[in-house]
Amino acid sequence: MYQVSMGDSGITVDNKNKKIALDPNKQPDSDLIFISHAHTDHLYRCAKYNGEKIISSKITHKIAMHRGYKYGDLYEEHNFRLLDSGHILGSNGLFVDDELYYTGDISIRKRAFMKPAVIPKARILIIESTFGHPDYIFPKFETIIHKANLIISEMYHQGIPVILLGYTLGKAQILTNVFRHWKPLIIHDSIHEMNKLYSEFGISMDDYVTYSDAEKTNKLSSHRPWLLIAPLASCKNGLLNHMKKKYGALSIGFSGWAVKPYYKYALGLDYCFPLSDHCDYNDLITVVRKCNPEKIYTFHGFAEQFAESLRLLGYDANSLVHKRGNSEKTYKKLDAFFSKSKS
Repeated sequence: MYQVSMGDSGITVDNKNKKIALDPNKQPDSDLIFISHAHTDHLYRCAKYNGEKIISSKITHKIAMHRGYKYGDLYEEHNFRLLDSGHILGSNGLFVDDELYYTGDISIRKRAFMKPAVIPKARILIIESTFGHPDYIFPKFETIIHKANLIISEMYHQGIPVILLGYTLGKAQILTNVFRHWKPLIIHDSIHEMNKLYSEFGISMDDYVTYSDAEKTNKLSSHRPWLLIAPLASCKNGLLNHMKKKYGALSIGFSGWAVKPYYKYALGLDYCFPLSDHCDYNDLITVVRKCNPEKIYTFHGFAEQFAESLRLLGYDANSLVHKRGNSEKTYKKLDAFFSKSKS
């Protein structure tokens, strides 16, 4: 019998008198800790170095350590299965006793070198629902890349440089891979740090110059085109505005939230495409059908709406939302903000 609950530190599964904390946001009261991937919203800094036993992939562990998180050695004497979740390099879902499956963040689409998630049959499914709302349906990956290439080609023809923006870990490496044919290719230094880790695990991330080196060697110019891949955070820290004013560069962002056409205005982008490392609404339904569970728990994003949608499809589904930290409300407010910004 499994008990699934949401507490102060996140989701916990009680399994055979052992507590498993799933991607906790702070030090949990548990016997084991599962870390699905190395995005900072799934990591926490107050881990006891020799405390609870950490279950994770070696890639996730290395990236987390590189980002300053100290979790000690991995615990490999468990009988759980780690299944590729297709989200970022090293991301995994947790399959417990061939009965309970926790997805972590998940994608079932092939994107460049990223393979689709492995979906098992399970009696209990704990599934993320970041985009668990029918509004969020993504185009095909190839369609998005093709449209972006057309814009870049036109800008190069006019001698205008282009800045591509995505999350530093995960999205930026896909952008580096699929747009590597454009020269000169310049990579922001923070993304370069993650690219080096990807290269260590067999994903080719070379043949470019870093942003700092490009500045030193005058590769950045307003008189000839170039392609810069930068963090999406550049929209908020002033770098994007600086580059646009100094070089007249055109900006293209990549985010699942770009399904809402006014998202680009909220970030001050020229273009924005709905490219995500998560499942869209239809993909989430596909995961549920492939898993074919008896019981479903939804978490993150549109957790309550997605659980309601699943109940309408005949599934036994409930949302896991902490009463004092309702992330659901955050997403509702975000969506409402974009709606008000449409004009």
